[in-house]
Amino acid sequence: MGDTLSLEEINQKYPDVLREIGNIGAGNATTAIANMLNLRMNMSVPDVQFIPVEEIGSAIGAEESLVVGIMLGVEADIQGSMMFLLDMPSAHRLVNKLMMRDPEYDADFDEMDLSAIKEIGNIIAGAYLNALSGMTNLTITPTVPSVAIDMAASILSVPAIEFGMTSDSALFIKTEIDDEVGIKGYYILMPEGDSYQKILSSLGLPV
Repeated sequence: MGDTLSLEEINQKYPDVLREIGNIGAGNATTAIANMLNLRMNMSVPDVQFIPVEEIGSAIGAEESLVVGIMLGVEADIQGSMMFLLDMPSAHRLVNKLMMRDPEYDADFDEMDLSAIKEIGNIIAGAYLNALSGMTNLTITPTVPSVAIDMAASILSVPAIEFGMTSDSALFIKTEIDDEVGIKGYYILMPEGDSYQKILSSLGLPV
């Protein structure tokens, strides 16, 4: 990572740029999910910041809670990994809506449910990456996603294990989609190597 600006300085000096990434990404994702589920959705202005990877758990605030994690690698101009985390109530609400079930249904997810979650994750990941790609003019390609249901602390260790990745920093976007079902999600992009500098310099920020 460049020595010019620390993560904290980027968050303090360029909050509008980071918020714009979050707004466009979450806006794209909300539209895609709304179309998929045939719902009207409003999205809260997301909280967006670059944070050290080791702080993600406390930023989510529930390391011992069960969450659904959709994980994938990021390739082409940027290398790294990406996760979209949903708390369990949000994941159940989304799947029940997609499967046209009773909204209160909360049995364990079966193979078909997990496949639906993977598809939802794919759409959300694609929406965020398209937004970032459009803003930076970089080619960003997602790999095939995988889904895990585990404690947040365990899921957050997956990129290092599954993709061999050891990012120092993460772009962390917390978003709430307010609709008739109510969804809380966390989008986490962990750039590897010089990808962090590439993203910042493509956004016109000094690195």
